[in-house]
Amino acid sequence: MARVKRGVTTRSKHKRILDNAKGYYGRRKNTIRIARQAVEKAGQYAYRDRKVKKRSFRALWIQRINAAVRAEGLTYGQFIHALKLANIDLDRKVLADIAMHEAETFSAIIAQAKAALPKAAA
Repeated sequence: MARVKRGVTTRSKHKRILDNAKGYYGRRKNTIRIARQAVEKAGQYAYRDRKVKKRSFRALWIQRINAAVRAEGLTYGQFIHALKLANIDLDRKVLADIAMHEAETFSAIIAQAKAALPKAAA
């Protein structure tokens, strides 16, 4: 039986890893052993940070909503509670976008939410 030489397979596997390591600094871009570690670690960071990105954006939206709502005399928590009482179903992403780009519309939403609060709290 003929022997199998694996040069083509090995080269293609190495090429795939080195292509992923393109742009890395030093031997991380051209030495297969180090590049493999770098690419694997980069994949771990990418997987983790896809989840972290969602948390970061939600925190940013909350900060933007809070800043816009405090100018109208409410806190973020009171505002979200008032939205639920008023049956306004807008998510934080949309609320933050409205607060940033359409201030008068956001003021109208706040007024509607304030009207839904009980008189003692408002």
